Amino acid sequence: MKKQNQDELVFLPLGGSDEVGMNLNAYGFGPEANREWLIVDVGVTFGDLSTPGVDVIVPDPTYLQGETIKGIVLTHAHEDHIGALGWLWPRIKAPIYATPFTAYLIRDKLRERGILDQVELIEVPLGGTVDIGSFGVTFVNMTHSIAEPSGLAIDTPLGTVFHTGDWKIDDQPVIGTKTDAPAIRALGDEGVLAMVCDSTNVFVPGVAGSEGDVAVAISKLISTLKGRVAVGCFASNVARMDSVIRAAEACGRRVALAGRSMHRITAAAKHVGMLQDVKPFLSDEEARVWPADQILYLCTGSQGEARAALSRVADGTHPTVKLGLGDHCIFSSRQIPGNELAIGNLQDRLADRGVRLYTEKDHPGIHVSGHPCRDELKQMYEWARPQIAVPTHGVRRFLLEHANLAKEVGVKETVTPRNGDMVRLAPGPAQIVDEVPNGRLYVDGGMLVTEQGEALKERRHASTNGVLIVSFALDKRGRIVSDIDIRSVGLPGDLQKPLGDVLDDLAERVEQVVKNLKGEALEDEMVVEQAIARVLKKASQQVWDRRPIVETVVLRV
Repeated sequence: MKKQNQDELVFLPLGGSDEVGMNLNAYGFGPEANREWLIVDVGVTFGDLSTPGVDVIVPDPTYLQGETIKGIVLTHAHEDHIGALGWLWPRIKAPIYATPFTAYLIRDKLRERGILDQVELIEVPLGGTVDIGSFGVTFVNMTHSIAEPSGLAIDTPLGTVFHTGDWKIDDQPVIGTKTDAPAIRALGDEGVLAMVCDSTNVFVPGVAGSEGDVAVAISKLISTLKGRVAVGCFASNVARMDSVIRAAEACGRRVALAGRSMHRITAAAKHVGMLQDVKPFLSDEEARVWPADQILYLCTGSQGEARAALSRVADGTHPTVKLGLGDHCIFSSRQIPGNELAIGNLQDRLADRGVRLYTEKDHPGIHVSGHPCRDELKQMYEWARPQIAVPTHGVRRFLLEHANLAKEVGVKETVTPRNGDMVRLAPGPAQIVDEVPNGRLYVDGGMLVTEQGEALKERRHASTNGVLIVSFALDKRGRIVSDIDIRSVGLPGDLQKPLGDVLDDLAERVEQVVKNLKGEALEDEMVVEQAIARVLKKASQQVWDRRPIVETVVLRV
């Protein structure tokens, strides 16, 4: 299928196709034996109940290790696009290219991992162009729910790929520039081979809405409120923060920041010239005593995160922010799928304290999405006019629907790869030509481990089946010379038969197992442990309908 000595342009999603979060896309150019690679975005996703003890998940870049990676280019500073850099850069060492706001936040991540001084980080001005190996990359100004988002016009000898990043069309973005329609039209006039495009809102009709309209709605709402006001929003949305701050100041309120991310993002925004003409934020000491009708708190935690500011406010444990009867909390954010229960629980706890809540369900104007809806996607295809559509950033049905939409607007070819599918964009028709090793790596206890790691398997097993720990002493003749101590983790007792009685019964079974072992079997620790595990798992199946992990400690005396 492939000619070994022929120049090819290939696209390889390792964490950017068939995923809601965690982006890592790679573009390769040249003959297979000497291919140069350009990586776009290196993001994370987050753990859930299926990954106990794992908060951060990153794409597995194993296939790219040892390849010629010319550069890492970042479209914007959301965690699903830059969050894995600190973990993965040592494996894919290459210069990093980013606009100033994104670069500021990247430095924090690299500093946290102790590798900042090892990394070549090149700041690219908004709309700038850089040559990276065989690739010429032009940053195209876009609009999104964060400062300085960029699409990437990736120029190669076989054609131009337009990688949109995350984007929307907004004529009133509040902060930053509008999506650069003239630049995208110019790309279309010159010819776009392929467009790799955001699929997040492909099922949503119409347009996403404007941050300018949100600013008006939030200002109107805040002006009607008495008492303390808290606003929960994504810290990365500097335009939203700007709107809230200006609405607060117009109502005679001063702003206090609650949450580490709020402080980090505002520092980055001020570093690049944003938020310069707002009043200084209240210190923690000032916020504690400031009059209730004259304060507004900007808080992290709108998704119900357990350790974020709003969660601590709801629990009454936040050192600065205290909300109660007569106070208000505005949720100026959407519910990310999967967070519904956590958000509902958070809002219930706030309501229990007497806090009045406002969400986009009862006040639709206080939030808009940062991703393009169907009419915006159609507009983008009219501007760029690509030969090939490559939907990305969405689960499978989103990618397939995006491909259907692209066909409806006249795109000749579409391809919807899964992670690890290598797509040849040129020469010839676009098609999947290979599948490479791919997957996820988990950040577990500060270490990178494979998703099939033994520790996580055991933790999952223990979380649903529990643990039994058996300990006793044997003398040289193989006789039990101590009590058999069995302790349990995560296993229940019965109202009629306490857990202690159940464990005593299991101890009798262990004693019988040891008595039945003869000769060399008694001298082999592994044989003893396996025999005890078999019996206890079978007994546990009868008692609890579970097969717990069994750990046996035998002391020889």
